[in-house]
Amino acid sequence: MTLSIDDIKRTAKLAQIETSELEAQQTLKQLSAIFDLIAQMQQVDTTGVDPMSHAQDMVQRLREDQVTETDQHQLFQSIAPQVEADLYLVPKVIE
Repeated sequence: MTLSIDDIKRTAKLAQIETSELEAQQTLKQLSAIFDLIAQMQQVDTTGVDPMSHAQDMVQRLREDQVTETDQHQLFQSIAPQVEADLYLVPKVIE
């Protein structure tokens, strides 16, 4: 992917970021280097490589999924200002 100085300026304008000509040139140089690295990485043959969830070969210790607290739903709703059909009613804040 090739970027132009106009792409950088247009993106900065859309993001409402004021940039000088020098900053735009530096940003173009940095982004171009990043996109070149991405293109280089995409050319690597990953056939037969299993996806990993972590960079190191780690195993997550898991515990049994057990309920550890009692149901206090009714208690919490009894002190709520407004409840309807087991839902908390709140004032409308967006019109």
